[in-house]
Amino acid sequence: MSESPPTQLLKISRKHQNQEQEQQLRMTQPREGDSSLWNSDECCVLQSENREESPDDADLVSVITSRRFCPSVITTVPWEGYRFANYEIKIKESTDCYGAVPWPSALVLGHFLDANQDKYNLMDKNVIELGAGTGLVSIVASLLGAKVTATDLPEVLGNLQYNVSSNTKGRCRHTPRVTELSWGKDLEQNFPRSSCHYDYIMAADVVYSHPFLPELLATFDHLCRHDTVIFWAMRFRLEKENKFVDQFQRLFDLELIFDLPSLKIKLYRAMKKEKIMS
Repeated sequence: MSESPPTQLLKISRKHQNQEQEQQLRMTQPREGDSSLWNSDECCVLQSENREESPDDADLVSVITSRRFCPSVITTVPWEGYRFANYEIKIKESTDCYGAVPWPSALVLGHFLDANQDKYNLMDKNVIELGAGTGLVSIVASLLGAKVTATDLPEVLGNLQYNVSSNTKGRCRHTPRVTELSWGKDLEQNFPRSSCHYDYIMAADVVYSHPFLPELLATFDHLCRHDTVIFWAMRFRLEKENKFVDQFQRLFDLELIFDLPSLKIKLYRAMKKEKIMS
C-alpha cells in the first residue's frame, strides 16, 4: 500500500531534521570568523559556512538572537525561551517528531512582526500560519492581537496546541485556533474561499528538500486573495529552494525585506499578482 503524502512528508522531514541537527551539533564550538545563531554554549550553533557578515547583518542577527534565552535549570521537558511582545514564551520541544523543534527562520519572522507593529498592525487581523511547527510565529502574532489559525500535519498538532495554549491563555485578545492543514489536500472543503479570508499568511522554513513543493504553492494560491500579504522566511540550503522561488514569482509579486547571509535566511513579503484582463 502506498503511503499518503503526510506520512511521506513526515518521514522525509524527520530525516532532513536529523541530518541538520547532527550537522549543527558537530559545530557547537564556533570557529574564528564564524557567526552563531545561538549564543549559549549549551545550545546548538548555526555557522555561517564561509560567508562574511556585513555590519548590518551582524547587528540585526545580534538583535534577533538576543530574544532567545535558555533554561537556567535543566528540566525533564526540553524547552526554549523567547521574548516577544513584552512576554516570555516557552516553547516545548519534542524529539520524536519533525516540526517539533524551533527553527531559526521562525525566530527571524517573529522578530520582524514584533519590531514592525507600526507598519504592520496585526490587531484584529486574520492570520494563518502554514507549517506552524512548535507555534512560535503563531504565538507572537496572537500576542500582537491577531486572530490566528495555526496549521500543520496531524502528527504535529498535539505539541503545537500545547505551546499555543500555554503561551497565549489570558494574554491574547483572540483565542488562537490550531487545526490540520495538509498542503494541497481538501483545501476548498476545509478552507472555503467564500468564508476564509486572511489578511496575512505566515510561513517560516516550509521550503526544503521535500517532494510537496507544488502542493505548498497551490496552498499559498488558494488561501491568498488580492489584498492578502504573505510573510515568508526561508533558509536557503539547496538549489531546490531557488527553483521554488522562481515558481512562486509566477503567481506572486515578491519583495525581499531583508537578507541575513550569515544565517542563509531571507525574509520576503509577497502579494498575488494582478490578473490582466484581455
